[in-house]
Amino acid sequence: MEKLKVTDSCIGCGLCVSQNEKYFEFNDEGMSQPKQEVVDPEDKADLLNIVEACPGEAIVIEEEK
Repeated sequence: MEKLKVTDSCIGCGLCVSQNEKYFEFNDEGMSQPKQEVVDPEDKADLLNIVEACPGEAIVIEEEK
């Protein structure tokens, strides 16, 4: 199972939230956080594009063991 994570390097630009509201939302500090952590296989390609586009390099998809 793969999980979506947003690291502390998030700058709060909102790119991920605007691109995919199924997986991302803002927290109380205005930074992104996962709305849904488990990555559905059919959504992975879209999420990888968002990972690549993140200016803070704050989004990662990790294999959960």
